[in-house]
Amino acid sequence: MSVTAPECEGDVSPFGISEREVEAISSRADPAWNEISVTPCLHAPKLSALTGTELYLKFENQQYTNSFKERGALAKLLSLSEEERARGVIAASAGNHAQGLARHAALLGVKACIFMPRRTPSVKVEETRALGADIVLEGDNYDAASKAAAARAGETGEIMVHPFDDPHVACGQGTVISEMLAAVPDLDVVVVPIGGGGLAAGTAVIGKRIKPDLKVVGVQAALYPSMLNALRKTDRPCGGSTLAEGIAVSEPGQLTRRIIAEYVDEIVTVEEAQLETALCLLLNTQKTLAEGAGAAGLAAVMAHRGLFRGKKVGSIICGGNIDTRLVSGVLMRDLARHRRLARLRIELIDVPGQLSIVSDAITRADGNIIDVAYHKIFNDLPAKQTYLDISVEATDADHMDRIIAELRSVGLNVDFANY
Repeated sequence: MSVTAPECEGDVSPFGISEREVEAISSRADPAWNEISVTPCLHAPKLSALTGTELYLKFENQQYTNSFKERGALAKLLSLSEEERARGVIAASAGNHAQGLARHAALLGVKACIFMPRRTPSVKVEETRALGADIVLEGDNYDAASKAAAARAGETGEIMVHPFDDPHVACGQGTVISEMLAAVPDLDVVVVPIGGGGLAAGTAVIGKRIKPDLKVVGVQAALYPSMLNALRKTDRPCGGSTLAEGIAVSEPGQLTRRIIAEYVDEIVTVEEAQLETALCLLLNTQKTLAEGAGAAGLAAVMAHRGLFRGKKVGSIICGGNIDTRLVSGVLMRDLARHRRLARLRIELIDVPGQLSIVSDAITRADGNIIDVAYHKIFNDLPAKQTYLDISVEATDADHMDRIIAELRSVGLNVDFANY
């Protein structure tokens, strides 16, 4: 997409709100903004060397609710009149938007009601409730909860706060790039996760107001290329279980797609394995926990190196809310992917002493045994033979090769049984 520096007619901004409102949001003029952290934007030397860039990370996972969503929620709340605040606000969300809106509504003395799908994990429900919001569990998914919330807003007069397709929300999200450019004024490009498009729209408009030649690259999960479909008139499949659930949006916003079409330079997609690798790199090299969407920027820099090589790049770690069991699984899968962990299947004669032969060989190769499982019944081997599945830890892929070579050197038939 070709992009020019943003221009406005009169005092109306690209968001459709006044330039005065944009300035008030961008400058964080209201004291209520003191409750939102100016999160660090730090150079990542190890990842820079790995990606061939000069990479800076914006740690939005360090917000109070561990997500950038607080920014847009507060911007919307501050735009309301006293009469509108008295009516209260309502939203549909099972994640970061719910907590961001709940927190800042409570701080401003505004009643908030959040509709969540019935299948929302109880921990998310309780965390949002603890921030002061009333919770209504409705529908089997976000779309159903959103329709129910809109119906109630129509009946009660409560103000609906959309998670992304709202001018104040999108503008509020753009305060992220204001802080990034204050910290690193000569950024060449910023890479931004895109779900519904609020963060990307705000980043593109506000970023190019400050630095007109700033390039903005959006990134979507390959399973949810909804913004690409909307802008390029394609019909790529959209759906499935993605690690980046925060950007798993099937229908992007109308306002956000208009802004992104004009101000975002490029949109790329990343595969699930690339998201997993990026999440693990952030945890292992930066010692920071990102949710899948928060790792999308780094995944894009690694997957599309030609767009970023040799440039000063900013990547937004947009959130850090991820289930700890999922993190554990991703980390273990990453070890397997790099052959630091493997499950080996070994054919044995079903006689005493065979396990000692296996363990002695692995010990000689300095491997570490994690677990062992026999399969005497469920196999197609002759009755006097059996399978042994053994999980082994190595320092790297070459070390794993040495372990396997040692096992084979004593006459054992060894194969991988990872899948």
